[in-house]
Amino acid sequence: MKATLLFPDREIVERYYVPLIYTACRTCYSELEPEEIFRRAVAGEVATEKQQKLIAGVIESGHGSTIEHIVFTFGISGVSRTLSHQLVRHRAGVAFDQQSQRYVKYKGASTMTPASIAEADPALRERYEQQVAGALELYGELVEAGIPGEDARFVFPNATRTNLVMTTNLRALIHMSGLRLCTMAQWEIRRLFQLIRHEVFTVSPFLGSFLAPKCVPLGYCDEMNNRDGHCPIRPHKDVVLAAWSEKARAGRQGGTGGTVAERGPQAR
Repeated sequence: MKATLLFPDREIVERYYVPLIYTACRTCYSELEPEEIFRRAVAGEVATEKQQKLIAGVIESGHGSTIEHIVFTFGISGVSRTLSHQLVRHRAGVAFDQQSQRYVKYKGASTMTPASIAEADPALRERYEQQVAGALELYGELVEAGIPGEDARFVFPNATRTNLVMTTNLRALIHMSGLRLCTMAQWEIRRLFQLIRHEVFTVSPFLGSFLAPKCVPLGYCDEMNNRDGHCPIRPHKDVVLAAWSEKARAGRQGGTGGTVAERGPQAR
């Protein structure tokens, strides 16, 4: 599996990306024209640290449209069709082009074996490998017999590897990363987004820092399957709400919480 940042390079990101987001942010609250804000930012008349501080605050506030103005394009290769079926479900702010099983002839199609199967009982793994190999062998025979590739591909397993080009704006990338970097995500797509995050970090540690599991900015986990707390990154929201409720109850009992009416005449 590989994820390579095709565009932009570090020079473009450092020179234009932060100033562009800063311009979008400042335009909302400034009498200056956008081109003047951008000129000042690119020229260094506004310190990079000041630009980043504003951007971080705006992102934290949820003003996401300001980060839709910059895009990243990735070349993704060696992933399974299982992964690509998950990936292309993301639609808003993202575009995909994928290797066609209709027009590409898979003479030596590679496949993926999950670690759980690779480490399973040898006999079970052998059956898996035979099943996958048999499907690919039949595909080759169908093509040789004159069956159109678009029909022969029906025998392909989800284990078949594929390649994609993905372009996404930063807002969509943060959203996808929040879901796919979560420990509840399927292992393969989680690994892909770890590679994607690494690629963004190489051109901008600042922008890359926003790519994190969704529980990091939320401050709590909202995954139903983590109610037992086996992922320790953030406490589950049930625990947070219970703690808040207990604190509120204790405050009311101790006379330090609630309204004046709830605390009684002595509080007046």
